[in-house]
Amino acid sequence: MISSLFAAFGAAVSFGVASALQAYAARTEPAGSGLAGLLRVVLRWPYLLGLVFDLAGFVAEIVALRGLPLFAVQAAIAGSLAVTAVLAVPLLSVRLSGNEWIAVAGVCVGLASIGFSAGAEGAPTVGAAFRWGLVAATGVLVLAALGANRLPNPARCSALGLAGGLGFGIVAIAARILPDLSPAHLVRDPAAYLAIVAGVTAFASFTTALQTGAVAAATAALVLGESVVPAAVGVLLLGDTTRPGYWPVAAGGFALAVVSAVLLARFGEPA
Repeated sequence: MISSLFAAFGAAVSFGVASALQAYAARTEPAGSGLAGLLRVVLRWPYLLGLVFDLAGFVAEIVALRGLPLFAVQAAIAGSLAVTAVLAVPLLSVRLSGNEWIAVAGVCVGLASIGFSAGAEGAPTVGAAFRWGLVAATGVLVLAALGANRLPNPARCSALGLAGGLGFGIVAIAARILPDLSPAHLVRDPAAYLAIVAGVTAFASFTTALQTGAVAAATAALVLGESVVPAAVGVLLLGDTTRPGYWPVAAGGFALAVVSAVLLARFGEPA
C-alpha cells in the first residue's frame, strides 16, 4: 500500500514536470507553422526530457494501479496540474492568482485525504462480461471521438477533451485488470491491446482539442473524463474500497482534488 501511494504521487509529479518542461520548450521556441515548427519544439532538450518524465509517470501509474483503488490513482494523476502550475512560476514567469494558489492547496489537501482513507484495491480478476463491456466501450469511444471531430466549436473542443479523458480512463481500467505484466502474458491478453487503442484515441482526441479550442476547456473535460468515470468503475464494478468508516473522507478528498485540478486546467498542456 505505502509503495503504491508513493508510486501514485510519483506519477503525479512526473506528469506535472513533463507538462511544465514541454510548455517551456514550446514557449521559448520562435513561432513556426506546420511540421517543421512542431519538430523544432519536439527536438529541443526540455521537450525530450519531458517525454522521459512522461514515460516515468506512466510506469509509476502502472505500479500504483497494482495496489491502490482507481479513484486514488486517477485523482493523483489529475493532481499533476498542481505540479505544473507551481513549476510554471519559475519556468514560464507565470504569476498565479490567489484563487490558483488556493486550488493548488486544494489538490494537496484532497490527495492527502485520499491517501489517508484509501483501502485496498479490488480483485483484478474479472469475468468475460466485464472484458467484453470494455471492448464495447472502447469501440463506442472511437466512434464518439470521430463524431466529436465534426462538431462546431466550442462544443468540438470540450467533446474531444472529454473523449481524451475517457480514453485515458480506459487505459487505466485495462491496466488495472491485467493480472500479469510479463511480456509473454501481455501479448495474449486483449486488455493490453484495448489499452493501446484507447491510448491512441485519447492522445489524438486531446491533441485535436488543443488545436481547435481553449486549453482550459479541453483540459477541464480531460480531467473529468479520466478521473470520475474510472473511479466509479473501480468502486461499483471492481470492488475498490476505503478504510472502514472513511468513505466520506475519500469522497470529499476526491471531489476537492478533481475540482481544484479543473480550476488549474490552463496548466494542463503546453499551448
